[in-house]
Amino acid sequence: MPNSLDLRNWLDAMKQAENLKVLRGADWNLELGAISEMNVKQAGHPALLFDEIPGYPDGHRVLTCTTSSPYRLSSILRATQTYQHRELVQWLRGKPKEWQSRAANFPPVAVETGPVFENVVDKEHVNILDFPSPLWHEGDGGRYIGTGCAVVTRDYDSDWVNVGTYRVMVHDETHVGLDMVSGKHGQIQYQKYVQAGEPFPVCIVIGADPLCYLISGIEVPYGMCEWNYIGAILDEPVAVVHGELTGLPFPSGAEIVLEGFIYPGDTRMEGPFGEFHGYYQAGAKPTSVMSVERVYYRNQPIIVGSPPAKPPNDYSYSKAVMRSALLFDALLAAGVPGVEGVWAHEIGGARMFTVASIKQRYAGHARQCGHVLSQCGVAAYMGRYVVVVDDDIDPANLEEVMWAVATRSDPVYDIDFIQNAMGSKNDPMSVAYKSKAMFSSRAIIDACRPFDHIDDFPPVAQASQKLQEEVRERWGHLLKL
Repeated sequence: MPNSLDLRNWLDAMKQAENLKVLRGADWNLELGAISEMNVKQAGHPALLFDEIPGYPDGHRVLTCTTSSPYRLSSILRATQTYQHRELVQWLRGKPKEWQSRAANFPPVAVETGPVFENVVDKEHVNILDFPSPLWHEGDGGRYIGTGCAVVTRDYDSDWVNVGTYRVMVHDETHVGLDMVSGKHGQIQYQKYVQAGEPFPVCIVIGADPLCYLISGIEVPYGMCEWNYIGAILDEPVAVVHGELTGLPFPSGAEIVLEGFIYPGDTRMEGPFGEFHGYYQAGAKPTSVMSVERVYYRNQPIIVGSPPAKPPNDYSYSKAVMRSALLFDALLAAGVPGVEGVWAHEIGGARMFTVASIKQRYAGHARQCGHVLSQCGVAAYMGRYVVVVDDDIDPANLEEVMWAVATRSDPVYDIDFIQNAMGSKNDPMSVAYKSKAMFSSRAIIDACRPFDHIDDFPPVAQASQKLQEEVRERWGHLLKL
């Protein structure tokens, strides 16, 4: 049976697992965003479903913090349920390549109808302000209805359907700004319509199973449809309906879908809005505008929000897990042995601070690992720091990592630099080190015990693993060890 990507099935599962909290009365104007931002920084935090939002009918809801814990993310990915990110990274290794290879076997299946058609609003009555789009942060240029969204487009000269996550700002009752940055698949498709002088058809899925926006926000190969990729993860095809104006496919169980066109030359000022690293990198700029000409939505619709902010933010955990698995596989593919763990830290937006732990086997092993990790395809874009630690250090534990840096490295001998590496205008440091060709530098920190002194390096002063387990079994119920 095809899967309609119904968000409410997932919400029911999270309620049962006590991984969802309903909050009533939070204001769309900054309060909802601040609560979500503060929530995601707490250990063991739940997903948040906001209801009774002032100024809107009860049942017009906003959902946040969906992918920000190992339990919820493993549920979304249909993985073995776990509360441990290391287990999730290990499960995920090799999966993207497998899903890509199987995607062609799962084309979406068209169905006649679905819950998304419970309400259909035609052009004359469209009013996007009927939905409680949040103003997430004080510095934002406007209200953003699309953060945890999926934007459906079609190639001009082929049948390739792309589904990407691009931010969507509300301009007025019938127009939204769509920020598709250069090089992204949606922007490539859009430019073909611009060159042909024709309107660009768009459908924006504002709410669905979180797997929808999770996958539309990663690097799926050019020419591959994300509905196929999602089908491979689910092991069953996605059930889609087609927009009545554009013919574009979207999930039959979607919460809200905006359908319309970007007309040639139609732009307005959009932003500013935060980036994944936690800064307002750019101010307001001209961005393409979509004229919303039809809206489909379910009764008591839910906006899925996933706004960027200073990490950890709403979606930084999911990026960290998925990129860590890809980096682990990249190290092994490059022939680096003895890799015990990899973690792309949320504090660096899962790009700018990466740690690998290894079991050292030979002189130069740590340096080899660090340089490969810094420059492999998955990590090359907008990297900054790479740290390599011994296998007794948890690469995801910043206290342990920085302890190793402080006690097992020497600044003169153990830090290598790479200049003129791949940079980006989205790097907040680009304002200080401007270059025409957006270069940046890298630091590789070898925080492993010196290989030629492994045997005589001072031993660690701590309880053995065996003793810790014995103590936890006897005293853990009293001290929450």
